[in-house]
Amino acid sequence: MTTTKRTPVHDRGGWRQWMGGYFSSSIGIKWLMAITGIGLLIYVLAHLIGNLKVFLGVDAATGEYQIDLYSEALRTLGGHLVPEGSILLLFRIGLAAMFIIHIGSSVVLTRRNHAARGKVKYDHKRHYNEADYASRTMRWTGYIVLLFLLFHLADLTFGRANPDFIYGDVYHNMIASMSQPIVALIYMAANVALAVHIYHGAWSLFQSIGAQNSKFDDWRRYFAFGFAALILIGNLSIPVAIWASWVS
Repeated sequence: MTTTKRTPVHDRGGWRQWMGGYFSSSIGIKWLMAITGIGLLIYVLAHLIGNLKVFLGVDAATGEYQIDLYSEALRTLGGHLVPEGSILLLFRIGLAAMFIIHIGSSVVLTRRNHAARGKVKYDHKRHYNEADYASRTMRWTGYIVLLFLLFHLADLTFGRANPDFIYGDVYHNMIASMSQPIVALIYMAANVALAVHIYHGAWSLFQSIGAQNSKFDDWRRYFAFGFAALILIGNLSIPVAIWASWVS
């Protein structure tokens, strides 16, 4: 007579048992990765729209740069109902949680795939090579984006990597940072990696949530390419314009 080894998940009842079992399964982890990926795509787009205000120059009514007004609006979300910066802090905590869940899910799935693959030979070598290439691309571009994020925070959020940093003066900080050729190159190279990561992520997230249909493969590809291209062109325009002194 064989017995099944019980785990803490088996000792739970109702929704807790379902939740624990589902989100520890590969399907559940793929869902977590896809949902957080969607959230991060929305953030990347919103972040780009905000940063493009650097091209709007000075606001005629206030005499301040539009992007500085945008930054101030983020800090004062909630007005006098809550302490200044508190809502922005909550957004940052939520964003950090999405990053951690997204990266953690990727690590778990990668380890499980390697463990399951073992020394098994694949008959369909062509499809295996394509999947392996996409997986390796996502992994390495993910590392690059993570390192760039840390640099970006040190550069334009906390000012540790920007000797000319002035708190609250976003326009000045962007000009001071990206006027340096090496920093501009870092931003451009990182955004190319981000675009590649977005393309593969936007393409595969439909499959991860079970919404894959061969009839819509072309539309999935158009969406993934178009979104990645939009983010790439928009993000590259900023360091290029500052480096070329089109914005100064």
